[in-house]
Amino acid sequence: MSTKKRNVQAQNITVKTPLAEIKPEGFHIPYPILFLALAVLVVYFPTFSFGFTDLDDSIFIRDFHEYNENLQNLVTSFSRGVFSATKDSYYRPLFLDTMILNYQASGLNEAGYHIVNVLFHLVSVLLLYKLFRRLNVKELHAFMLCLLFAIHPVLSEAVAWIPGRNDTLLAIFTLSFFITSINYSETGKPKWLGLSALFLILSFFTKETAVFNAPIAFILMIIVLKNNWRDKQNLVQYGVWLGCFVLWFLARSSASLQPIPVTTAQLAGDFIHRLPVVIQYLGKVFIPVNLSVFPIIEDTVYYYGIAAIVLLAAIIYLNKDKDWHTIGSGIAIFILFLLPVLLVPKSLNEQTFEHRLYLPMIGILLILTQTILLKNKLQDKQLFIAWTIIIGILAGENYYHQKNFANPVAFWTQAVETSPHSAYATMMLAARQDDKHQQDAFNLFRRAYQLNPKEKYLNFYYGVMLQKEDSVQASEKYLLTEKNTSGYYECDFYLARVSMEQKDFAGAINYLVTYLKTDTQNKIANNNLLLLYIDTNQPANAIALAKQMQRSGLDVPAQLRQRLGI
Repeated sequence: MSTKKRNVQAQNITVKTPLAEIKPEGFHIPYPILFLALAVLVVYFPTFSFGFTDLDDSIFIRDFHEYNENLQNLVTSFSRGVFSATKDSYYRPLFLDTMILNYQASGLNEAGYHIVNVLFHLVSVLLLYKLFRRLNVKELHAFMLCLLFAIHPVLSEAVAWIPGRNDTLLAIFTLSFFITSINYSETGKPKWLGLSALFLILSFFTKETAVFNAPIAFILMIIVLKNNWRDKQNLVQYGVWLGCFVLWFLARSSASLQPIPVTTAQLAGDFIHRLPVVIQYLGKVFIPVNLSVFPIIEDTVYYYGIAAIVLLAAIIYLNKDKDWHTIGSGIAIFILFLLPVLLVPKSLNEQTFEHRLYLPMIGILLILTQTILLKNKLQDKQLFIAWTIIIGILAGENYYHQKNFANPVAFWTQAVETSPHSAYATMMLAARQDDKHQQDAFNLFRRAYQLNPKEKYLNFYYGVMLQKEDSVQASEKYLLTEKNTSGYYECDFYLARVSMEQKDFAGAINYLVTYLKTDTQNKIANNNLLLLYIDTNQPANAIALAKQMQRSGLDVPAQLRQRLGI
């Protein structure tokens, strides 16, 4: 055999090495998915014993229990608002559906809802790890960044507060959309196109923020991964994305929603007013020491945010091997996902909740891949140890902060401490004081009234407070003010007492009849109305009400049944 032939044969020989003998280069985290899942469970395990905060969660679970009992409402959710069937601007059908399904398993037990919240966060963390690896982020770096995302205290509101699941649910669909879109862009396989369309539709029906998912997917595919934007499969995707948006827009337009009463000038003014929130949010990401369960702009300082901007600029500058495409993409993702917060009209919502940072945080983490924090002279093991120390400190801060979501008193106490100019927070804390602290409650109500006498429900609570102080007549103007502004139905119950004091029995009857249209099972209101019918010599109305009470399972005293002959 010639030398030439022997060389050709040698080149065709492939030496197979057993997988067990293949060792990764440098420091390696075994089973990163498992450790990320454990980190989530360990940090958020205490939330399994938490109750309600009485900020929306009790509405979606206790007040909506009849809605949640009916599985047919899984479809109804797509034709109504989230808080009200008709008087609402928020459209979040899949959030409502998660509450319905959760109710089937958990009923009114809060633990079941907190467990689902933690599981949603866990899935989001694992999908983020998958996305970073898909974006060619080094395995160790992707692990540490996702570990940071898993335990960062600024994101605890999205996990520990039950309604915060809307952001974790959105993250699940959004991250799945990004991954499948990238897969289709690079393989052209139809299954990835179908899955990406499905996840985009699901994200739309979760929260309006999803309108920025397609532009961000474009950024990841074209700018970060440097794929050709004119490739056939990408052009197909653009059309599919547009179709998904149109489908969602038509569904939302046909739902029974109430338009937001705001002019373009007001929207522009509110946008400018909210711009400083970006600085405040950056401060909470990089220096999370001034977290609040109910933050407002006026009570959130700026110096942490300014320090965060300086720190971010420094760690980018110190890295000599940076990719400006990735840095710019991270900034764009942060801003785009944060944009809905800036566009929310002040009349609709004044709070700068921290759970809204859940998706924008992805942009910050992408920027960190191009900083001295990850690209430095440390060996991988040394880098891991340094990051572990930082993450341990942040996990401790998370553990401390999440306790503020344990119950209503803890929640609203922290809200008042961190947002002392919030009339709503002060009012809510006052309303949750027990009988031993009624004087504290009265003082808080008065302080809330001084902060903002037009705060929704405040005039109602103030009127109730006056009635507890035996100032029934003085309560009338506050209860009427609340009734005329918010239409809160419970005002009628207390206004009936005012009418009784004034000997206006006809007025008291009208108020109770109106009240019972909403709260049909209120025993005291039914009994009072029955007595009024009897005392004003209306036997037909009294008999009809007594029979209705019996059908509803409400007890009618024997002496009253005897008087009515039933």
